[in-house]
Amino acid sequence: MMVFFWQRALLVSLAVAMSVYADMKLDWNRFCDIGVEGRSRADTSLFRLGNCFPTSFSATEAVFSVDFDCNFRRIVTGDRLMFTNDLTYSSSSDSDPQAFTHPVVCVYERPEDWYPRLHAPIFNTYGLGDLEFHFGLMNADFSGPAESTTFPLGSFIPIMASVAQEAHQPLLLFLEECVAATTPELQPESTLYPIIANEGCLVDSLVSRSKFERRQKSSEIHLSLQAFRFGLGEEVFIHCKLVAWDPNHQDNSKKACHYDQEHGWEQLDNSASRYLCACCDSDCKSRRVRSSASGKRGMAQKAVLGPLTITDVNY
Repeated sequence: MMVFFWQRALLVSLAVAMSVYADMKLDWNRFCDIGVEGRSRADTSLFRLGNCFPTSFSATEAVFSVDFDCNFRRIVTGDRLMFTNDLTYSSSSDSDPQAFTHPVVCVYERPEDWYPRLHAPIFNTYGLGDLEFHFGLMNADFSGPAESTTFPLGSFIPIMASVAQEAHQPLLLFLEECVAATTPELQPESTLYPIIANEGCLVDSLVSRSKFERRQKSSEIHLSLQAFRFGLGEEVFIHCKLVAWDPNHQDNSKKACHYDQEHGWEQLDNSASRYLCACCDSDCKSRRVRSSASGKRGMAQKAVLGPLTITDVNY
């Protein structure tokens, strides 16, 4: 939590200064390594950092004082956190310099106990009432966040969802629905790949080795998703509906089922309750969930993970 607030509080200050008859000079804080080609007679109001306009500008200088929004991209590599963006300039005037784009890269040392609580693609956080949902990519043994968002075809994509439930009755977390799409928001024209359907049935496991992993906590659910052919080489987003539910009121609408080639549908939480998965091949009809405002049975939260990329070395 401390690291999270430190990261959000840090301001990125970028100054682009130029003289009418001199080369352009770009100054950055001490954390970043920046260089840029010289330009002259530029209209400083036309500089952009990602999708952000200058915070202020004069005839000779454009200043960006921003948080890590502006479409910054975050890359986690070992002991480093890297934030990348593009400084761009374009103008329709013949007297101005030609349009150009220059990369901006900020590199920070990754604290040993750093745990990403916010920002796609590694981890997302959603608040609902007195509950806080987390949804993220993990490393192979689920002991920490993923260090890459690129997965070879056929490898496993470790995904964890959890719910923080301080001052709340113990809840059991489920992934009720999940689809993959090539867009961060689902549109009517979006092409979808079904992963979990029918209120908790991991339908992707019918054609793959995807499975739910044994729970470590009731408030967490781990999914080993085998990388599929959908959206090869493109940005892929995983859209899910997370449900935190009273474990004493579980029915066939609140389950975590995956298909085993030898044993058929299996229920994650209790093999004796495999009967809850019997509807996975048909239609799991259920009573409607009570209003989340009541808090008597559970709460649902939609979440998005990504972008991630699936690659095929033979493609």
